[in-house]
Amino acid sequence: MLAGALLAKPIARAVKHHAEAAALAPAKTKPAPVIRHRKVVVAAPKRSRSQLGVLVLNGNGRSGAAGNAASTLSSLGYHIRGTANAKRQNYATSVVMYRRGYAAEGARLARDMHVQVVGPLDGLSASALHGGQLVVILGAR
Repeated sequence: MLAGALLAKPIARAVKHHAEAAALAPAKTKPAPVIRHRKVVVAAPKRSRSQLGVLVLNGNGRSGAAGNAASTLSSLGYHIRGTANAKRQNYATSVVMYRRGYAAEGARLARDMHVQVVGPLDGLSASALHGGQLVVILGAR
């Protein structure tokens, strides 16, 4: 019993110290997830610009934006299949989309227009392209 009385005070101090240290320690957090961007290497284009049909859609709401872009693309040699408004007018950035088999040509069109977002057709059917192979949706940037 005497040993228990002698050890009780140091044990209580140690438990108190440990509890304070745990309460004041910085919270343990999970590290932020790592986001890895993939850079896809695309082969060289097989078709010239004049062999490609491009549909230009205005997705930024500015009047005449599609017509201006179509004029620029036409001067580069692209065959313009049409201009129209996109289904929505709140695209933050411009997008180039391509039909299956036209990835290299889509990448070239994106470089010509300084567009960073390129991908396969999404949300548009091939018949909506009016015989074209590529689509540009103009965004705010």
